[in-house]
Amino acid sequence: MSITKYQPITKAVFPVAGLGTRFLPATKASPKEMLNVVDKPLIQYAVEEAIASGITELIFVTGRNKRSIEDHFDKAYELEAELEAKNKTDLLVMVRNIKPSHVDCVYIRQSEALGLGHAVLCAEKLVRDEPFAVILADDLLDGRPPVLCQMMQVHKKNHTSVLAVEKIRPEKSSSYGVIAGIDEGDGAYKINRIIEKPQPKDAPSNLGVVGRYILSPNIFKHIRQLKPGSGGEFQLTDAIESLLQVEKVMAYEFKGIRYDCGDKLGYLKATVEFALKHPEFSMEFKSYLMGLANKFGIGSRAV
Repeated sequence: MSITKYQPITKAVFPVAGLGTRFLPATKASPKEMLNVVDKPLIQYAVEEAIASGITELIFVTGRNKRSIEDHFDKAYELEAELEAKNKTDLLVMVRNIKPSHVDCVYIRQSEALGLGHAVLCAEKLVRDEPFAVILADDLLDGRPPVLCQMMQVHKKNHTSVLAVEKIRPEKSSSYGVIAGIDEGDGAYKINRIIEKPQPKDAPSNLGVVGRYILSPNIFKHIRQLKPGSGGEFQLTDAIESLLQVEKVMAYEFKGIRYDCGDKLGYLKATVEFALKHPEFSMEFKSYLMGLANKFGIGSRAV
């Protein structure tokens, strides 16, 4: 069984209530989603991917100390007036286009940290009975076309939920939901099983789920039926495992690069690689890195 009638995806849920403990003290008073990669916060990259994929309603599931996310996507009257008065047109256009006028932002509080499944459930009344996307800003995905857009094509073809996956090293399986599935070609798999954070010996494959989902609205019923797992949390992976018992769920090995920006090393890699592609200073930055590599005897191949 699958979603019998195709519906375009227009809503995306952004679970942004996490505490970001792996980046303390930087995240003590500032959301981890507002950490900058070069000159944009992580959440903006995620929102830009959503908008480029046709999303028009952004649903943020927030928590305490997340007000700066709302401010970032709100209109900044004083800043815009200052830029306009100083004839800084390029900056004015950039600020105004952070959230295009045709896109709506909605914010809902997750009152308790009860896991990703619970965060998604908080958005149920806003999503209603439509298929929707879930985007985790921690995962910065660089794809052409945008990864969510690639997944929408799989959804359109199959009328099913779709999970983004990538090949992972066996020893990393305990950090992922890992799928077992039937290869249907072009990077798509029909999922038979999904296991949350298995030990390497128990992992059913080397395909780990990353932070992009297109979900049937039926997922909400399966989340509500969950029993809390480790730490009292409701795992979205467990709800998906339940969902695929009654309807088809696909996985898609996307074309692009994932940067795990919930991890310090992944965040640093993203910062360096996005800086190397930045039109304003990429060549100068590359020259700096090459000089740095020579200084420490790394060699130019490192950059």
